[in-house]
Amino acid sequence: MLFLSNVSDPDHTRYGQHLSFEEVNDLVKPADKTLDSVHEWLSDNGISIHEYSPAKDWINVYIDVESAERLLDTKYSVFKHEDGSQLVRTSEWSLPTHLHEMIDTIQPTTSFLLCQFFPVTIECFRILYGTIDYTPKAPGINKIAFNNYLNESPIRPDINSFLKKYRPETAPTAFTFKSVEIANGPAASYDNLNAEELAAGIGKEANLDAQTILGMVFPTSMYSYSTGGSPPFIPDINTPEDTNEPNLVWVNYVLGKNNLPQVISSSYGDDEQIVPKSYADRVCKSFATLGARGISLLVSSGDDGLGGEDGSTCISNDSKNSTMFLPAFPAGYGKQHSFYASGSGFSNYYSRPKYQDGVVDKYVKSLGGKYKGLYNQGTSASCPLSASIISLINDDLISGGKPTLGFLNLWLYKKGYKGFTDVAGGNTSSCGTDGFPVTKGWDPITSFGTPNFPELIKLAN
Repeated sequence: MLFLSNVSDPDHTRYGQHLSFEEVNDLVKPADKTLDSVHEWLSDNGISIHEYSPAKDWINVYIDVESAERLLDTKYSVFKHEDGSQLVRTSEWSLPTHLHEMIDTIQPTTSFLLCQFFPVTIECFRILYGTIDYTPKAPGINKIAFNNYLNESPIRPDINSFLKKYRPETAPTAFTFKSVEIANGPAASYDNLNAEELAAGIGKEANLDAQTILGMVFPTSMYSYSTGGSPPFIPDINTPEDTNEPNLVWVNYVLGKNNLPQVISSSYGDDEQIVPKSYADRVCKSFATLGARGISLLVSSGDDGLGGEDGSTCISNDSKNSTMFLPAFPAGYGKQHSFYASGSGFSNYYSRPKYQDGVVDKYVKSLGGKYKGLYNQGTSASCPLSASIISLINDDLISGGKPTLGFLNLWLYKKGYKGFTDVAGGNTSSCGTDGFPVTKGWDPITSFGTPNFPELIKLAN
């Protein structure tokens, strides 16, 4: 999306001139020919449209199985899981040829979703990254949010207990932050967990995100998005059952809202190869639309390095069973910048973005052919922590009447990298190898290093 590049490039005359809700909808709206063709196809099959997304780039229809079978030239079946739950799905489907370039994805079709660090204190993070002496100046305007998937939701009493211990003045916010439920996602809970829920780790990821963000950005407003839904899925040896995140359900919802948090953290990701390419493309287009509105979306690069500690699960799922590093999605799209910790990896779906020229090729050359064929040149706590620091930078920009950072990567690679302290040692230790080494300068594990908040403030201004 050219406009996203223009408003995110600090060297461009349109830098920071983000689009409004109405403007971005007009930008991504499908061509009249596309809408007419899809309408005609649905009408010819006796199907009326129930609702559009605001940009009319997503259509919801409610039909019975027989109608879906006729529409998609397929046969649906009832699939029963060993736990007794059932889903109506199909193994394949088709579209008229003239619609292939117009429709990105259709759901539900082949998806089968069955929902089921070291001790570091907040004060330590605030001292380490230089935010300890910063007091937010625009908490009524600046906002931050985080995502919950796979039945995860924050447990308010747990968050309150954590904050009482590590940043007492923020503790009451554990019971006041806004919880937004999407597609039957669970709400933030006001109840303590029982022994069985504690043993199952309920709310573990959501609590970590909320505790980190509230501890870092107080009194900035925080929102929690909890999203249900059934994304498409391609199994592999590492993930035989669908635990993919419904990114498209979430992003379609937030794109329909006029007023959004300026920074959103998502501590979730999948191995790229288990996400169908067409679905990934559609998600990425929608993420770019968020960027055009000036929203910074940060996603986790994963906890398992390049595919796990040993090589037993570092196998392709394309029937060739090739040994390979396993990049993450959506982190691999545009190669997100990460600090504190990183899973890393280069996308097999997407080519290297131009703004990485000069750093990635230099790094790959330094490998001297190591791991050739295992990757394509092209973590949990770190994501809310990174998002918190970006949110505090936005706070300073807003208080000075300036636009927020929005899509970060162009700014980071052209200018923001100067505000990071290089990490020059370590490696990923993945797939039975030492993995990618950490080097002086940019590397795919730590990127440019750890943030120096005061320096980043200067660079952003």
